[in-house]
Amino acid sequence: MDSFLQQLINGLTLGSIYGLIAIGYTMVFGIIGMVNFAHGDVFMLSAFIALIIFMILTQILHLGSLPLAFVVVMVGAMALTGLWNWAIERLAYRPLRGSFRLAPLISAIGMSIFLSNFVQVVQGPRNKPAPQLPNHVFNLTGGTYDVTLSIRQILIMVMTIVLLVAFWYLVQHTSLGRAQRACEQDRKMAALLGIDVDATISITFVIGAALAAVAGVMFVIYYGVVNFADGFVPGVKAFTAAVLGGIGSLPGAVLGGLLIGLIEVFWSSYFTTDYKDVAAFMILAITLIFMPSGILGRPEVEKV
Repeated sequence: MDSFLQQLINGLTLGSIYGLIAIGYTMVFGIIGMVNFAHGDVFMLSAFIALIIFMILTQILHLGSLPLAFVVVMVGAMALTGLWNWAIERLAYRPLRGSFRLAPLISAIGMSIFLSNFVQVVQGPRNKPAPQLPNHVFNLTGGTYDVTLSIRQILIMVMTIVLLVAFWYLVQHTSLGRAQRACEQDRKMAALLGIDVDATISITFVIGAALAAVAGVMFVIYYGVVNFADGFVPGVKAFTAAVLGGIGSLPGAVLGGLLIGLIEVFWSSYFTTDYKDVAAFMILAITLIFMPSGILGRPEVEKV
């Protein structure tokens, strides 16, 4: 039982990171119906940006306050990653928005390869370790197998919950959210009603990148190392989470991320780590066979 509880905590932590990335996928797909396959590499880029900012603050500027450094790293990573994603949308996606459906997909794959290779050239192919940070660990049980919960795990799960609530409120109860929902239903009609569709889509890309940046910061804090290849697999799993939870649904994206994280951790713990990725995608395939719209998704209604 203690082992089960420990793996449950680990799975929820990993799933929270997947959920943050998945929200970016589902927001972009919900508005323009395009899968931004470069989103995983934007997440990887944000992790490197966070690491560089942290190194500048602690090694060059000798900032001694870790809470202040954390806030500065978070804000800086969100701002710079959002700027990157705005440029990607402006240069690689917007010119192809009216072309045939495969063109934006090909452009997204090309942008993913570009970002991965760009970071490899700039930062090198080796793992980049982060400085060790204080991480208080709470012992929840006193049996033969201690169940632990660390400050980092609490921070990751709390940040996921707070951001999910914040962006759900933004989509449901603000003018920007109403513009996003209008563009999701019919971009041409939204434009005729005075909504700036291009600006709305650009802001959505920036928001998705900001969430990926939060996930990147959490990734660096939790694992303490980052590599240029760390964008592909988490990105694919986050997309799987978005589809599993119901693409277009923000709570569904986080729910899907938690499920993927739990499946991966429990499979690795009780079976073998060699097929943990296969297990996650197998659950996705089963879900799509019996629930094509995902767990919390709505059936797509074709406009005529």
